[in-house]
Amino acid sequence: MIPLPALAATRLSVAPMMDWTDRHCRVFHRLLAPHARLYTEMVHAQAVIHGDRERLLGFDPVEHPVALQLGGSDPAHLAQAARIGADWGYDEINLNVGCPSDRVQAGRFGACLMREPTLVAEGVATMIAASSVPVTVKCRLGVDEMEDYDVFRAFVDTVAAAGCALFVVHARKAWLQGLSPKENREIPPLRYDWVYRLRRECPGLRILINGGIATIEDAVAQLDHVDGVMIGRAAYHEPYRLHLMDRAMFAPDTPPLARGDLLRALRPYVEDCRSRGIAVKHLTRHILGLFHGQPGGRAFRQVLSEGAPRSDAGWDLIEGALAMTERREHAT
Repeated sequence: MIPLPALAATRLSVAPMMDWTDRHCRVFHRLLAPHARLYTEMVHAQAVIHGDRERLLGFDPVEHPVALQLGGSDPAHLAQAARIGADWGYDEINLNVGCPSDRVQAGRFGACLMREPTLVAEGVATMIAASSVPVTVKCRLGVDEMEDYDVFRAFVDTVAAAGCALFVVHARKAWLQGLSPKENREIPPLRYDWVYRLRRECPGLRILINGGIATIEDAVAQLDHVDGVMIGRAAYHEPYRLHLMDRAMFAPDTPPLARGDLLRALRPYVEDCRSRGIAVKHLTRHILGLFHGQPGGRAFRQVLSEGAPRSDAGWDLIEGALAMTERREHAT
């Protein structure tokens, strides 16, 4: 079995989020959270094998440690994609067994695989054999009528026997019919106790918890029960919260940096992207929530939203929005 990262390296991570955690988002999140583990959007194994790999897999070296999340159910395809991901330099390959969307179900991957632990185990075993980096699984507690902890535990046991030693558990089950992906993140009840129990009963596994964790206090408190915390939409919509979590978990005696200082550290990356013809709107969409709840936060979002689509928009736009917001902060 390939050794897992040190425990501290999985204490805090940012969830893979479709259409959100692209390479530009991850660079920004790395500035906010130097110690967090970052995950790509889910990429289907077939796309990795046959698609534009630079577009799908390319990342900036500052993102390390960064994990590639794969979707799929064919063991041979998963093995090939895992090998490619490892060769591209990813630190971890993660298999998605939690996404409940109709499109994912139609392709027989994501959360519906909770019903097929043997197939998941076969896929994981082939990925481990093909990859030079750790292979992990992100799953739910179950799907649809699955309401039995023992069934969930049997799923984990089967996949762990194939060599997987780290599970990220979204502490809800998924309804595959009748609920949208958004509703599946909110309506099925959270059952943290199942995840805590799994951690107690399986001391040889690394267990990370995901789902409904939004405050710094809640995130830190989870570490009394599990090995790590994965933050999703809270980190994206209010990115400064991610910075505060990183500080609380890894450097509690170090004061957090100001929002403006964190954003200005992104300037070299923005200017490099512009020099390569990347429109600034692809970057600014990830920073809109930086001043969430702060004086001037709405104006910050408005300036960027209105100005970023211009073809000549660059760092000056971001600096202008930032300077205006800081003046409003100081005036209050």
